[in-house]
Amino acid sequence: MTTTTDELAISATGLRKSYGGTTVLDGVDLRVPPGTVFSLLGPNGAGKTTAVQILSTLVTADAGTLRVAGHDLATDPHAVRAAIGVTGQFSAVDHMITGEENMLLMADLHHLPRDEGRRFTAELLARFELTGAAGKPAVTYSGGMRRRLDLAMTLVGSPRIIFLDEPTTGLDPRSRHNMWDIIRELVAGGVTVFLTTQYLEEADRLADRIAVLNGGRIVAQGTAEELKRLVPGGHIRLRFDGAAAYERAAGALRDGTRDDESLSLTVPSGGSQRELRAVLDRLDTAGVEADGLTVHTPDLDDVFLALTGHPAGPTGTTTSASASASVAVSAAAEETVR
Repeated sequence: MTTTTDELAISATGLRKSYGGTTVLDGVDLRVPPGTVFSLLGPNGAGKTTAVQILSTLVTADAGTLRVAGHDLATDPHAVRAAIGVTGQFSAVDHMITGEENMLLMADLHHLPRDEGRRFTAELLARFELTGAAGKPAVTYSGGMRRRLDLAMTLVGSPRIIFLDEPTTGLDPRSRHNMWDIIRELVAGGVTVFLTTQYLEEADRLADRIAVLNGGRIVAQGTAEELKRLVPGGHIRLRFDGAAAYERAAGALRDGTRDDESLSLTVPSGGSQRELRAVLDRLDTAGVEADGLTVHTPDLDDVFLALTGHPAGPTGTTTSASASASVAVSAAAEETVR
């Protein structure tokens, strides 16, 4: 069944934005179904934050047909703002007032009646495990607590769509995992999350669909598993304790790459159960058993490197290996985008 534009939580067709002579977004198309996590990946300067700013009505696009929560951004931005919440890279928390006062201030900005604002505040502070710190100045909060408070403030008014622009940047692993749990709970409750991140594990764990943005364009789009299949290099590595077994295995697996020093064979594989079973069946036919076996499938780090020429993380430089990988996956990536 095809989802129409009006039924999508977020849709963008031909989104363009330039600053001076620099094109930041160059014909970006996005489709985000409701109740899902959509992750936009890309290196620094790729245009991720600009995309969020445009879709959340903070910046005006130069061109494109854009709809959020069923409303046209160009003709009905007020309706869009009423349906969304935004948590940016930098916290909107006022550090000089308490967590509770931050929440009540947000309730006032949403023009909630005083009793309803207090109810929202109490419920959200409890939900984000901040009740005990509610009366303390936010300046005393840890980074993880400030991020939770920031997201709690975003939820005042019950937005249907939330834009999270690198929400876990700078958090320790435990706080990051806590934030992931919160995001999962929101989506389980029907909220749509548009997530930008440079932590590829975050996108892999959370996103129903991922788009890779590079140089202002979407260079690939799909599920995490679909994107991983774009990148060559998956293999099965087999190790043998004896030279005789190693030689029999090499004869049975002639497509494998030999490592005579370690007595191991590397056989190309997409990582499927069927391919693994086929390799083991060929070994059984040859009457030999591997003493060690590992399966490597490309991960999102490999995808990111191949498609953008940058390693994952806040910084990176182009490498000759990544340039070669980019060429290898370009045709497949084009098909994924279509």
